[in-house]
Amino acid sequence: MVKLALPPITRYSSRKEWEDACWQKILKLNKVSDLLLTSYERHNLVMRAAVIDGINLKKSYTQIADELWLSPQTISSIKKALKENNYRSYRERGKKERKKKIYSSGPVLNQKRKYSGRSIPTKYGRVYLP
Repeated sequence: MVKLALPPITRYSSRKEWEDACWQKILKLNKVSDLLLTSYERHNLVMRAAVIDGINLKKSYTQIADELWLSPQTISSIKKALKENNYRSYRERGKKERKKKIYSSGPVLNQKRKYSGRSIPTKYGRVYLP
């Protein structure tokens, strides 16, 4: 049985500092992956490390994606993590960092549109000709 004595949170001014200190202590343990990570989490870590290796070897997104069966979006997230020194998933990046969709500026609902010209009925609706 592994004894894990984490430092008390009261010693730190923020939860983030405490989490960093705990992480450093956890990394010093032998068999940390067996103790704390599921096989799925270990798989994800290995895949991320393989993507980083591929990026460092100057492989293209297509080559990495074909070898590891990953989407370009995942590879892009990991490449951004290399630049920022912090991995954040697509979900974590949230709506703030994603591009907003721009919709056409058509007529506002409940507002009638004024058409000029002659109307011709078609099977798709009315078409207005000049």
